[in-house]
Amino acid sequence: MGKRIFYFLLTNVLVLVTISIIFSLIGGGNYINEQGGIDYASLLVVSAVIGFTGSFISLAMSRWMAKKMMNVRVLHPEGPLAQHEKEIVDKVHRLSRAAGLTHMPEVGLYDAAEVNAFATGPSKKRSLVAVSTGLLQEMDDDAVEGVIAHEVAHIANGDMVTMTLLQGVVNTFVVFLARIAAWGVSRFVREDLAPVVHFIAVLVFQIAFSILGSLVVFAYSRHREYHADKGGADLAGRDKMVHALKTLKAYSNRINEDDQDTIATLKINNKGKSMLFSTHPDLDERIRRLSM
Repeated sequence: MGKRIFYFLLTNVLVLVTISIIFSLIGGGNYINEQGGIDYASLLVVSAVIGFTGSFISLAMSRWMAKKMMNVRVLHPEGPLAQHEKEIVDKVHRLSRAAGLTHMPEVGLYDAAEVNAFATGPSKKRSLVAVSTGLLQEMDDDAVEGVIAHEVAHIANGDMVTMTLLQGVVNTFVVFLARIAAWGVSRFVREDLAPVVHFIAVLVFQIAFSILGSLVVFAYSRHREYHADKGGADLAGRDKMVHALKTLKAYSNRINEDDQDTIATLKINNKGKSMLFSTHPDLDERIRRLSM
């Protein structure tokens, strides 16, 4: 869950920087007017082109990126599968049909001790649901179904596309403000050094502002988790969804604080930590809302 957001944001930053470098090298998007000042209208257009291009490329790469970085093994329904693998595929497809999806997501499994699952992909027709071996070892059948229902709900809700649009808006402001700040810095150096300083400053400010902009994406991610919990409850049943969250809570209570930073990538227990940098709300609050 948390890793889906992390990889999407990482890919977005890398793509955004790459596009910005290419634009600078080919001289595209000139927003400096004849007086040496900024043409803000032109800059806004350039920023929107770069920003939304970056976010949509990140979305297009999301499923491929997740498979490569997590070493996900796709479970093909028609291929030879172990019994537990077949059960995972059956759960994903059954819940997907219940959610009204006409194209079944790819189902993947990856080896990791962490209790984790995620859904990603550029569209409902090209999505992926993957679970870790650690999740299968730690959870019983009902809890696993609750987790999978939650991930299928993310796909049915079109969360990745919505996040892409939000990221495109954030990227636009990141590019826009980074270039204004870089222009300001370049005014304090010699004229012959100004282009080089401006180029470097754009990249530095863009990365810095991207990190700040990610706070907006994190806030949206926390908000949409409640909707995915509700969707998961509608698909698998409220008892199974609550049971899944309580199992995650029990797991998070068993591992020590050091392990939570490296193993609990779901961000399933955020008490005592700043919510600003969390992709998921507190587990107790999620359980409380479902139990109302």
